[in-house]
Amino acid sequence: MARGAVALSLLALTASLGYGQRQTKNSCLDCHSVLPEPLGVTQETFSHDIHAQKGLTCVSCHGGDAVTDDPTQSMSRKAGWKGKIDRRQIPALCGSCHSNPNYMRQYDPSLRTDQLSQFHTSIHGQRLAAGDTKVAVCTDCHGVHDLRAPNDPMSMVYPVNIANTCAHCHADAQYMKGYSIPTDQFAKYGKSVHREDLMVRGDLSAPTCTTCHGNHGAAPPGVDKVQNVCSTCHVFQAQMYDKSSHKAAFDAASLPGCVVCHGNHDIAHPTDAKLGTGAGAVCMQCHTPGDACDQARAEMLSQLTRLDAAVTNADQALAIAESAGMEVSEARLGQSEARDSLTKARVAIHSFRKDLVDQYVQTGLKIAGKDLQAGQKAMVERNRRRAGLGISLIAIGMVLAGLWLYIRKIEH
Repeated sequence: MARGAVALSLLALTASLGYGQRQTKNSCLDCHSVLPEPLGVTQETFSHDIHAQKGLTCVSCHGGDAVTDDPTQSMSRKAGWKGKIDRRQIPALCGSCHSNPNYMRQYDPSLRTDQLSQFHTSIHGQRLAAGDTKVAVCTDCHGVHDLRAPNDPMSMVYPVNIANTCAHCHADAQYMKGYSIPTDQFAKYGKSVHREDLMVRGDLSAPTCTTCHGNHGAAPPGVDKVQNVCSTCHVFQAQMYDKSSHKAAFDAASLPGCVVCHGNHDIAHPTDAKLGTGAGAVCMQCHTPGDACDQARAEMLSQLTRLDAAVTNADQALAIAESAGMEVSEARLGQSEARDSLTKARVAIHSFRKDLVDQYVQTGLKIAGKDLQAGQKAMVERNRRRAGLGISLIAIGMVLAGLWLYIRKIEH
């Protein structure tokens, strides 16, 4: 009886192993791994694909039967073989799974399932529906047989790779010919503060193409919507701008808000020089020298320059005192508040209100002045201690000399 049970168990195990082998067999790769591009797909390439890692195979998208080695059966229409997928059919094919919440829940319950509906609203989706097959579809941005998860650093849609992915089309003047849009966005972005934050400082939350334009629902923001895009990150600046005279003036003239002063793809690190009259200045692009706004600009620039110099002077005084071994940690903490006031004053520029800017400047000047005095007092105290130490050393030296003379006298 026991032997029979063991035999049955071994038989069941053998059958299950055979079934597993049949299920995992992929005859598609046996052929395509030796074919040249674009038909060539190796096992190593496909092993990186997120679909393969989740247990899906070639037949999940292309249909057919990957278990048999007979091409007449594996690529038969009866087996549902589709072959090459037409570009116009790719969004719907991807959406057949990715738009099904019940199906996707078994792989990642947190994954959104509205990508296809968003794509239909995008400029890419609209042009594809109109018959333009040059526009981007799912595989252009995510890859085909080596499609990786978005959080994989090798993914085409990993934050540091997104700009390069978009540039495949948008930086190709020949490919974009006929669309009447610039092709220098990628080159400009490469010089921007956003790109520096992302690529140099490693801040993955820094803006890239999809941050401002969207991803599946990609669409260029309208002139009256630019400030809404910027305000998703720059909240306080947007609140100040809404209170400014520029808001009404820009709206009336149909000017794109933030872009007027900061640009879009090539946004440089903002400096006080933007309020000046030299290179990089922006105010005089619209204003007349000597008018009320120009005078306000000059006053605000003067206040910012004054506070910046006060903070710098206090920092230097504290650094000298600290290097001399003096305790100035409390003043160092105060400098953080002074720098915060300087930052707030610079943000308040977006309101174009002198009184508001001056409020933050005066707060910062008060703190920086106090910290400067702390550094100076610390140096006075250091000098006093050094003088006392010098007098003490002289006194000690005189005592030692007297003792030496006294000892010599005793010896004689």
